[in-house]
Amino acid sequence: MKKAIYPGSFDPLTLGHIDMIQRSAQIVDELVVGVLNNSAKNSLFSIEERVSMIKEMTDSMPNVTVASFDGLLVDYMKEIDATIIVRGLRAVTDFEYELQIAQTNHVENPDVETIFLTTNLKYSYLSSTIVKEFASYGGDISKFVPEQMIDRIYQKYNISK
Repeated sequence: MKKAIYPGSFDPLTLGHIDMIQRSAQIVDELVVGVLNNSAKNSLFSIEERVSMIKEMTDSMPNVTVASFDGLLVDYMKEIDATIIVRGLRAVTDFEYELQIAQTNHVENPDVETIFLTTNLKYSYLSSTIVKEFASYGGDISKFVPEQMIDRIYQKYNISK
């Protein structure tokens, strides 16, 4: 059985993330969306909110589960018995960084492999940072995030639309 993890902060969840989850779930038997609890980052949404939102968006995908973790990804993978990491690549600049991390993870645990999926062209520019920037100024984020998330994101900036 191929069990993979798609790790990230997902703060907030974007349409690009959803696309990666759907495509990854078709490749592996079981996909864990691993929501990183990074206390060093100043997150827009709490870890509980992010896990809940991703569960809501993936509830129709039977082989997808959502969980939060902190610490090293390779350590968490041992806990959940996963051997594959799924990462999305938007541009060449992503590749250099992701390759370095993938190689380090493989050195730490030789059983771990990383699969890189290129993003759908329509989401190649998209990041959670861009969503937060647009939302903070009241910009239209409807092309960036699932419809169910739009009001929740604006609420974090005390903006009513």
